[in-house]
Amino acid sequence: MSDHQGGPSAAAVTASDVGAAMHKYKEERDKRIRRDATTQYMDEVDMRNNESMKHFLEDPWVPSEDPLSPAPARPLQDGARTEVLILGAGYGGLLYAVRLQQAGVLLEDITIIDSAGDFGGTWYWNRYPGLMCDVESYIYMPLLEETGYMPKHKYAYGSELREQAERVADKFNLRDRAIFQSTVDGAVWSNEDNEWVVSCTERRKGRHPVPFTIRATFLITASGLLHYLKVPKFDGLDEFKGRIFHTSRWDFNCTGGSPTDPHMTKLADKKVGIIGTGATAIQAVPQLAKSAKELYVFQRTPSSVDVRGQEPTDPAKWAAEIAHKKGWQRERALNFSSFLADVHPKPDVNMVDDAWTRMPAYSALIGNTRYVKPEEVPSYIGEMVALDLVQADRIRARVDTIVQDPDTASKLKAWYPVWCKRPTFHDDYLPTFNLPHVTLVDTNGKGVDRLTPTGVVVNGKEYDVDVLILSTGFRSPGASTTPGAGASIPLKGRSGRTIEEHFHNEGVSTLFGMMSRDFPNLFWPGVRQASVGVNVTFILDFHATTVAQIITNAATRSGNVPTPARRHNFTLEPTLEAQHDWGMRMMAGAAKGAFILGCTPSYLNMEGALDQYVLSPMTPEEQFKAAKGGAFPTGLPDYVNTVQEWTRQGDLKGIEVKSIL
Repeated sequence: MSDHQGGPSAAAVTASDVGAAMHKYKEERDKRIRRDATTQYMDEVDMRNNESMKHFLEDPWVPSEDPLSPAPARPLQDGARTEVLILGAGYGGLLYAVRLQQAGVLLEDITIIDSAGDFGGTWYWNRYPGLMCDVESYIYMPLLEETGYMPKHKYAYGSELREQAERVADKFNLRDRAIFQSTVDGAVWSNEDNEWVVSCTERRKGRHPVPFTIRATFLITASGLLHYLKVPKFDGLDEFKGRIFHTSRWDFNCTGGSPTDPHMTKLADKKVGIIGTGATAIQAVPQLAKSAKELYVFQRTPSSVDVRGQEPTDPAKWAAEIAHKKGWQRERALNFSSFLADVHPKPDVNMVDDAWTRMPAYSALIGNTRYVKPEEVPSYIGEMVALDLVQADRIRARVDTIVQDPDTASKLKAWYPVWCKRPTFHDDYLPTFNLPHVTLVDTNGKGVDRLTPTGVVVNGKEYDVDVLILSTGFRSPGASTTPGAGASIPLKGRSGRTIEEHFHNEGVSTLFGMMSRDFPNLFWPGVRQASVGVNVTFILDFHATTVAQIITNAATRSGNVPTPARRHNFTLEPTLEAQHDWGMRMMAGAAKGAFILGCTPSYLNMEGALDQYVLSPMTPEEQFKAAKGGAFPTGLPDYVNTVQEWTRQGDLKGIEVKSIL
C-alpha cells in the first residue's frame, strides 16, 4: 500500500479492522435511511407558495419599505440590454465580474442580480453567532492580493467574510451595477436576436412584486451551491406556538445580540432547541449554550469534530512568508488542493498545514489520480476506508477525552468514512455537552417524531422549548445537476428545450463543466463534469478567469466589431465532438464514484437517494449517461492543469465561434 502523508500509516490497519468498521458504518447508515430521502424537506418554492411557511424566507437584513414611497431606481429598466448578466452577488458573481473587467470587458457592460439585499451570497444570508469558514481565510477569501487585505485570523468569522465581499464590490465599482432584492424567474435564448431574454421580478421588502425583463448577450449563473435553505416537513410544524427560524435567517430580535455581538441576552430565561448537528450547529451550539437557560440539541447523525486550532494572523509572518510575492494566493490554494487530492509526489512544503491537508482519504470524494477498474471498486473502497480509519479512530477517541458522560460521548461519535459527510473542526463544541443546562437528544438516527404547540417529540418524549432553531442545512448540491436547477430557473436554449431536458436526453454534456452546446453564450461554475473541492472560492476564481479568457479570445478570433446596439457581436458554444471527448474523461473515472454508495444519508448523497438511483436497473444507454455525469475524477490540480493547457493553446479548440453581423 502506498505511503500517504497524514499521521500513522494506513498499513497498520488490518483487513479485520476495515471489515469491522464497514460493518459498523452500514449498521449506523441503515438506521438513517428513509424512503422519502430529499422529499422529507420543503424547498424554497414550496415555502414561497405556503402562507404559513413564507416567514422562513424573509430577509431579516433589509428593512421593510414604505409601499407608498418611490421605489429606488434599478441600473436597468424593463426591457433594457446588458452585455453580461451575472446571476448571483456572492463570491462567485463578484469573481466573474472582476475577472471579466480585468480581461477587458467594460464595467458598464456588466450587470449583477441577486435576491439578497447586498453582496455576500451565503455570507450575506448566514449571520448566526459563531459563524466562521472552515477553510483557511488566506486561500478562501477572494482577491486578497487585489484588495491588499490581511485577514484577522487563520479562519475568518462571518462578518469579515461579508465585509470582504463588500470591499471587492467597492474596489471594482460594482455597486451601481447590481440589482438586489430581485429574482430571475427564467431565461430563453432568442435565435432571432442572438441574446438571452431573462424574466425577473423585483421583490423589495414591503412592496408588491414588479416583473421586468433584461436582455443579455452573455448569461452567467453563479447562484452558489449552499444557498437554498431546506426545512423538514415535520408533523405539527405549523402548530408550534414558540419562535422558530432557520439558522440562515437568524432572528436576533428573538435571541438578542447581533451579527457582531454574540451575547444573546433575550435567551437568558428561555428553553432553546436546535435541530441538526452539521457544520452550522457545530459553530452555533457553543454560543447558544452561553446564553440560553436550557439548550436541547436534537441529533440524527453526529458530525466528525476535529481540532480547529484558530489563531490570529501574525502581521510579520503575513508579510514575510504568506503575502510576500505576486501570485501568492493562487500558489497557496493550489498547494492546499494538492494535499487534498493526495497527489504524488506531494509539494515539499505544506503551506496551509491544517487538518484538511492531513486527510488523504477525502480524495475519494473530490478526486485523485488513481485509475480504478469496475472490478477493483471493492478493494479501492477498502483501501480508502483503511486510509481514513486511523484518523477516524483518533477523532472518535478525542470525544472520550473531552465529554465527561460516557453515554453522551458514545452518541457524539461519527460512524462513517470522512467523505460521507463534511468533516467539522471546532474546539468548543464537544465541551459544551459537559454543561449542566445542555442536553443532547439523540434520535438514534430516526430524527424528530413531530412538533407540538409547545415543543419537540423524540422517541415518544416531549421536550418543551420556547425557541426552536432549524439547523437543517441547504438543498443538496446533487440536486443542482444543471445551471437551471442550481439557480431554480428554467433555461431554454436554441432548440426551445430546457437544459434539464437536454441533459435528460443526451446525458450531461459540457465542455469543462462550464458550457453546453445549444445554449450559446451561457456559462456556469458546475459540479458535473467539473472539479470539486473544499476551497470553493479558488474553483470559482478559476472558472471565472477561464470564462473571461474564452470571451475575450473569441472576440479577437471572430473579428468582433462593436456596434451601438451591442459590443459583442458573436456567439460561442462547444462543438459536439469536444463535449463527447470531455464526457469520456468522466467515464474513464466513473467507477471511483461508487465510493458514495453505502454512505450515511447527507446532502452529499441526496439523503441516500443517490444509492437508489445508482443501484436501480439501467439500460446500457442509461448507464452511459450516468457514467459521464460525475465530477472530474482525477482531482482539482489535474483539472486546473488540463484546462490551463487548453487555454495556453489559444485556438479555442472545441468551441464554435460565429459572428452575427
